Amino acid sequence: MQIHIQRKTYRQHTVLGPIQFDLTKGETTALFGPSGCGKTTLLRIIAGLDSDFEGTINNRQVQLGFVFQEPRLLPWRSVYDNIALVAPDRPEKIQQLLQEVGLQEVATLEASRLSLGMARRVSLARALVREPEILILDEPFNSLDQARAAQLRLLLLQIIEHHDLKVLLVTHDPREAVQLAQRVLLLGGRPTQIQREIPINLSADERRDPVTIAQQVSRLFDDWG
Repeated sequence: MQIHIQRKTYRQHTVLGPIQFDLTKGETTALFGPSGCGKTTLLRIIAGLDSDFEGTINNRQVQLGFVFQEPRLLPWRSVYDNIALVAPDRPEKIQQLLQEVGLQEVATLEASRLSLGMARRVSLARALVREPEILILDEPFNSLDQARAAQLRLLLLQIIEHHDLKVLLVTHDPREAVQLAQRVLLLGGRPTQIQREIPINLSADERRDPVTIAQQVSRLFDDWG
């Protein structure tokens, strides 16, 4: 997918300036920037949820999976049924994903009884059930405590490696950017543009090592000033 955005205006205010990048199979790209800089707006454009912009998104016909900031589950339906809403014809795939995200034992539990961390696992499984080519994640660990967020980052690493996806991640957490992405697009300015593209060259083992992640975060943040 090729993203070529010239301008996004909201109420006569230009929110996004020229932004251009591609998504590549097997690579996770992180959009990193402060809250309110337009990261979610950019995701909505890429996902086809906002067509009011100047520019083009090529190859948008591919299957997308979207994990929103909030899980957006139907509280009166079970874990299984929340996933089946988007893929009622794929019971075997649903069972496989429940196993992958560690929820097979609570498949019949109503979503209203889930912890936030478990609800986020359901939303991840739901995004993957139709086997998307591109997975979009909008601050997927928002509002989780440090320990649970760390657990889910490791789970997401495993899933990304297994499914060989094109992944676009929005975050303002440097640990997420460093641990999950092969490159970070640093957003900033007014209107928001890509200020820098920063490669993250870590092995699979290094991405699972808290010390290495902390060192990389420190180095990159010193570099970003």
